[in-house]
Amino acid sequence: MDLTANDGKKLTISVDGTEYQRIPIKTPLVLAGEKLVPFVVQHASPHLVDGDILFITEKIVAITQGRSYPLDEIKVRPLAAFLSRYVQKTPYGIGLGMPETMEMALRECGTPRILLAAAVAAVTKAVGRKGDFYRIAGPKARGIDGPTHNTIPPYNQQVVLAPAQPRKVAQEVKAALGSRVDVAIVDINDLGGNILGSTVDRAADARLARILADNPLGQGHQSTPLGVIRRVTGEAA
Repeated sequence: MDLTANDGKKLTISVDGTEYQRIPIKTPLVLAGEKLVPFVVQHASPHLVDGDILFITEKIVAITQGRSYPLDEIKVRPLAAFLSRYVQKTPYGIGLGMPETMEMALRECGTPRILLAAAVAAVTKAVGRKGDFYRIAGPKARGIDGPTHNTIPPYNQQVVLAPAQPRKVAQEVKAALGSRVDVAIVDINDLGGNILGSTVDRAADARLARILADNPLGQGHQSTPLGVIRRVTGEAA
């Protein structure tokens, strides 16, 4: 197995005194209509050993579920265009800061929930508190990915929603790979991230989030939607 980190990323990290490798797996581009489980088994199996944790980016899960939408097919309502103007944009992703992603948030979460989140955030942001919009809007809103200049075509012209039933997906992948490994569906970017669903317990989920906190796969043109977490034995690598 090629134990090489992506450019600008570290292969190993220490969490609670234990060293872990985070090994990226390069794959072909995943397209809508592709079956996730066979894809993962084909490209991940040769790289796995007993005790590994395979982590899968939420984006390829959502794409294979048909949850990606070309921008020109999204009919944006005036409310979405209005609300998107007040979303803070970062260098790491557009979030809901464009009319098309906000429109999909309204559809996914419901207009009342998004309006409540926006109203609360407007008040709390004025007193210096951040994060209330996504806390109230929920994980479906937080998981919506819009296109950026680094996004691989054709997804540089698409909005990708959060995956459906990520824990069930993780269990299905684990069953196909066998009991020797665990599986996690992750939403990680350069600002941090979350474990959306996994075959480990919640305490282990929290540790996984810390192991992946520096986004070892990156989020540009790396074409590494899969990765392996491997505990390092003996001396730290």
